Amino acid sequence: MNVMETAKRRRDLLQLLREADRPLTGTDLAARFNVSRQVIVQDIAILRSAGQMILATPQGYVFPSLPEESWVRKTIACQHSREDIEKELGIVVDHGGRVLDAVVEHPVYGELRGSLMISNRRDVRFFVSHLEESGANPLMALTGGVHLHTIEAPDEETLSEILEALGREGFLIR
Repeated sequence: MNVMETAKRRRDLLQLLREADRPLTGTDLAARFNVSRQVIVQDIAILRSAGQMILATPQGYVFPSLPEESWVRKTIACQHSREDIEKELGIVVDHGGRVLDAVVEHPVYGELRGSLMISNRRDVRFFVSHLEESGANPLMALTGGVHLHTIEAPDEETLSEILEALGREGFLIR
């Protein structure tokens, strides 16, 4: 493949991500551009190094939209078992919120952040099933279940309801 074709594919890839209304998987993108998934991973890495804000989520690649101005955002500290991941995420989305990430503090690497972008029950089920099928450990496994989430809600009242529900389940660290 020549340099012109590679540059065009990367421009087209970026445009496709900007216009997408859902995350796009590396496999789907590879099929669309008739290249291997590894080529797409490399293209994404090069686009990121050029300053493009492409996120890799469990559902696929996304070009993040700006947060809705009226939404409120908060970082919360949580602790629970692996078995409670679905329940924790479900509480947030069932109350109308979004879980943007999971963060842990590693003793060697410092802050480790995983982009989640979970906004509905379908996203929760996909994340949990992908975690189970892959055999991977969640980030919280590194810290005995302690982790942070950045969550968003449409207003302060909804955010308070989310925090109350998480607190009732004993998930919040206060």
